[in-house]
Amino acid sequence: MGKGTNRQILLVETPSGKLAPNHFSLNEGQIPSPKDGEVLLKVKLVSLDAANRAWMQGATYRSAVEAGTVMAGGAIAEVVESKAADLKAGDIVFGDTGWQEFAALPAKSVQKMERMEPLSHLLSVYGIAGLTAYHGLLDVGKPKAGDTVVVSAAAGSVGTIVGQIAKLKGCTVIGIAGGDDKCAMLKNDLGFDHAINYKKEHVGKALRAAAPKGIDVYFDNVGGDILEAVLFGMNNKGRIACCGAVSQYDGAAPAHGPRGIPGLIVVKRLTMQGFIVTDFLDKQAEALADLQSWVKSGKIKVIEDVLTGIESLPNALIGLLAGENIGKRMVSLG
Repeated sequence: MGKGTNRQILLVETPSGKLAPNHFSLNEGQIPSPKDGEVLLKVKLVSLDAANRAWMQGATYRSAVEAGTVMAGGAIAEVVESKAADLKAGDIVFGDTGWQEFAALPAKSVQKMERMEPLSHLLSVYGIAGLTAYHGLLDVGKPKAGDTVVVSAAAGSVGTIVGQIAKLKGCTVIGIAGGDDKCAMLKNDLGFDHAINYKKEHVGKALRAAAPKGIDVYFDNVGGDILEAVLFGMNNKGRIACCGAVSQYDGAAPAHGPRGIPGLIVVKRLTMQGFIVTDFLDKQAEALADLQSWVKSGKIKVIEDVLTGIESLPNALIGLLAGENIGKRMVSLG
């Protein structure tokens, strides 16, 4: 291909405080030509994740995003031209395309996906969000029927799925979210037993009321003060799956971490385990089979928040970090 314009969003400046629209710019580049072993991709749906913000701070499990380059991000894309044996034009893949309309990537760096309707499910329930929820809860949190499970950022892409899986495993589920509309959705639409609005309620007190017998499993998406509040309510031998710390990604470092943790971990014999979804590649087929059967049978409802147009990407991420979204947020590039 190699001709025509390729609209891109660049990270023009590494933010030191809160992320703002002026940290990004819209650029018109060239559509690249794939080299041997590469595929040219037309980007369809860009995934928005709190981790996008963490990548700007420095290297994590991927290299840092440098100022002046295309903003990094995973996306569902269609192969337009292939110079690799195992992919052909029309195939659907997931890859680290960045925020642009076209990308040329090594074929071995992308993952072939099944074409389905809606394609958006490949980014939500059958993508990183669903797999993170599945493995983090079941393989790290290890809930048993009758356990009390708490999930923070419960109305987000991962949290909505964690809570529903915990319910179908026979657990009492408490979601923590920011906003009455989110809390109502968790209880009325997704079947959570309790929902706590951390913007209005004292989380520690609300947890004591909702979980009088204590908390067995905590799926932590936020870190910070909410992690501290939950820790004090954990039962002996409780398990904490540490998925993210979104409260600490955007802006200045917190003044303190959760207090009293070392003592609490010892006295209550707690397990805290961080994880990333690629730790469980050997179990991915089983996870996807379960998720697909639960969606098909209506045991899991898929909540998505799809915006349109490449120019909406910066504000879509800023809004995600501010907790605007309900369910998995993504941007469709058509």
